[in-house]
Amino acid sequence: MPETYFQPATADRDTFLERGCVLVRSLLDADEAAHLNRVAREDREMEQAATARDDAAGGRTVLAVRDSLGDDLFSTLVRCRRVAGTAAYLLGEEVYHYHHKLMLKEPRVGGAWEWHQDYGYWYNYGCLFPNMISCYIAIDCAVRANGCLQVIPGSHHLGRLEHGKVGGQTGADPERVEAVLQRMPLEYVEMEPGDALFFHANVLHRSDQNTSEDPRWSLIACFNARSNSPYETLRHNAYTPLHVVDDQAVTHFART
Repeated sequence: MPETYFQPATADRDTFLERGCVLVRSLLDADEAAHLNRVAREDREMEQAATARDDAAGGRTVLAVRDSLGDDLFSTLVRCRRVAGTAAYLLGEEVYHYHHKLMLKEPRVGGAWEWHQDYGYWYNYGCLFPNMISCYIAIDCAVRANGCLQVIPGSHHLGRLEHGKVGGQTGADPERVEAVLQRMPLEYVEMEPGDALFFHANVLHRSDQNTSEDPRWSLIACFNARSNSPYETLRHNAYTPLHVVDDQAVTHFART
């Protein structure tokens, strides 16, 4: 029988427009998720490129960012239809690869990420509109104890908040965030390996420190709308066409 893969429906687009985020269970099947785990932990190039970011309490999270695509599993995931195609469908136009990154939150020492919007950063890189979207793919189980994502659904309707230094990170205005939290619900996004969260660049999100004995690694693919290519390329990528590949390409990696 042919493989079946996730395809977004009208209800997903409606959810994205209303909430700014769509959770997809088992975007990767068990074999694909297990292979992603192995590849991530064996990738010495990403490990060497990683940098650490301190939170306000002194915890430290490691981040490895890559702007280029190659012939590897990470790049294939970025290009595959269930990731790139879903991002384009939810955003409502052609997207291109802005960058992708590994987030490494280690047991007992993995730091928090302060409240922020991704467009809080990307605004400063020449992108005029927040027509940008990310796909967070869980490599490990993500639960409250190891610092899973927290989101404020619907916060993308607020527009971009002011951002400034919070510890060694750039975070949203704490006073404004506190006011938002008094009016809008916070949700913890607990995920199994292979689950994915697509979220708008203006959705407020954060994560706690990892106080558990379990790691919380993730792969995040970030896309920009073609029409939003930066007027000045200061960091990450300007528009270049993204060659979207069939989902079987990811399965092929998992079975070879």
